[in-house]
Amino acid sequence: MSDADQSEREQIREQKRQRLRERLADEGTEESTGDAGEADTGDETPSEPVAVDGPEAFQRLVGEHDVVLVDCYADWCGPCQMMEPTIEALAGETDAAVAKVDVDAAPELAQQLGARSIPTLLVYADGEPVDRFVGAQDRATLESAITTHTN
Repeated sequence: MSDADQSEREQIREQKRQRLRERLADEGTEESTGDAGEADTGDETPSEPVAVDGPEAFQRLVGEHDVVLVDCYADWCGPCQMMEPTIEALAGETDAAVAKVDVDAAPELAQQLGARSIPTLLVYADGEPVDRFVGAQDRATLESAITTHTN
């Protein structure tokens, strides 16, 4: 990894940390003023994968973020386990939100997403599916798909 790539990733991490600090500060203010939940602009991207357990939570996540990487997986799946460090790193180092869909815990959502094999990885941009990958993927492929659709 080049110094420029590392520097860019560190800048993204710092931006996410700053957004999280601001959101936490805003949430503290909202609780005291009674406006909790109204200030969420969708600009904050989670720095860790978000477990999604149903269609409503999925639609909410996709609606709140410009780019979402969706990982349809199962705990017993070897290739899924192999992908786990990459998925976690992408959540922390890119501007995409990362959704984790356990196909055993949320079979209806997995079916709705068309996850017939696992891992299935989808990229959503502006609420619409734009890329689909089936099977284990290398980090560069997923980063490229995310970067292509990041505004």
